[in-house]
Amino acid sequence: MMSTEERKTIYLCLAHMSKEGWEQKYVKEAFDTNWVVPMGPNVNAFEQNLADFANACSDGSKLDRKVVCLSAGTAAVHLALIACGVKAGDEVCVQSFTFCASSHPITYLGAKPVFIDSERETWNMDPELLEKAILDRKEKTGKYPKAIIPVALYGMPYDCERIMAIVDKYGIPMIEDAAEGMGSRFKGQVLGTFGRFGVLSFNGNKMITTSGGGALICRNEEDANNIMWHATQARDAYPYYQHTEIGYNYRMSNVCAGIGRGQMRVLDNHIAHHKHVQELYKELLKDVKGIHLHEQPETMNSKTGERKFDSNFWLCAATLDEDVKIQGQENAYKEVIKTAVGGAAGVIKAVDSAVTDCQPNANVEALRMFMLSKKIECRPVWKPMHKQPVYADAVAYVSGVSEEIFKIGFCLPAGPYVTDDDVRYIVGCIKEAIIN
Repeated sequence: MMSTEERKTIYLCLAHMSKEGWEQKYVKEAFDTNWVVPMGPNVNAFEQNLADFANACSDGSKLDRKVVCLSAGTAAVHLALIACGVKAGDEVCVQSFTFCASSHPITYLGAKPVFIDSERETWNMDPELLEKAILDRKEKTGKYPKAIIPVALYGMPYDCERIMAIVDKYGIPMIEDAAEGMGSRFKGQVLGTFGRFGVLSFNGNKMITTSGGGALICRNEEDANNIMWHATQARDAYPYYQHTEIGYNYRMSNVCAGIGRGQMRVLDNHIAHHKHVQELYKELLKDVKGIHLHEQPETMNSKTGERKFDSNFWLCAATLDEDVKIQGQENAYKEVIKTAVGGAAGVIKAVDSAVTDCQPNANVEALRMFMLSKKIECRPVWKPMHKQPVYADAVAYVSGVSEEIFKIGFCLPAGPYVTDDDVRYIVGCIKEAIIN
């Protein structure tokens, strides 16, 4: 067996280019034709590729959604909120158990997030709490929230049936945050196509990448044109620059879109790989006491006999029982980190202490540290937004589920570079980390 020193670091989900070099071909075309701006043939073709994928249901039926490519998934959330009429002072119901990009754009507009806790089965927005929040906000403020944002956490579909029933009942538009859920389906339909808008992300660690970037799935041509207008500085049709609304520079580059066109050729392979890795973890971890892999619900579609929930398993998530002892646990939280946890990009703000009032259990942090020593990236799950200091004053409807999972949850590598041998090595290291 290869030694730790000989191994390359196994990351959660690295960008993975096609073996055929399709990405380079399309990017070269952009340079050869001087289309190196936020428009062009690659952008148009990538949007069509995405629409073809999103509109294809597993039963052979077709939808008619439109897609607009943007500079980031966060930009997609922002423009979707604008299109839903969200303004300063409005409230938006958003899943608490998520990355900050789901909620921050609400604050960009001067609106207020109303955080909704998760249900235990999928870790996603709890429909019962959502309806409770809607009715309570109506009673307290005199109006319903302006939009609802469920999130496909780690690729797991939210309960589209129950949430859509609430959306239809109260007439509140839904913005699906499927940034982690590209290719995940509910009853055979691609996530992002149920609501008025669906958000996709092509960040470097997602199912496919454009280096950065995102897209918005729109229900009709009118919405798509409105999004396109706002994404290109909202210029009016005069022979000079005239603006009646605030716009944004949010369009995707033709160079980045070239990468996306190449990535679409391997998307199905990527999804299949992530599902395979999940199954391998399931098999290898089944007898490891105290480790519980997060799996999708077993509920079936009565019409087709297929699963209702069909996750892409962007990351393989699991929980660790509180009473499981891990090597080095006594040293957990003794030192602050010097780089972003999980190899995440960007600059981090220095802190004096690694301890907060809501953090993963000591054994979870010890497992992260142990796996890092074995050159394995092991990331904590997202910290609920209602426990983030920046949202200390936000309204939240909580059950305790997301806080509980945050304390015991962690993520394991699942990307296209992760081999079967890597998974066996990872599980072997988990077993080694546990003190029996």
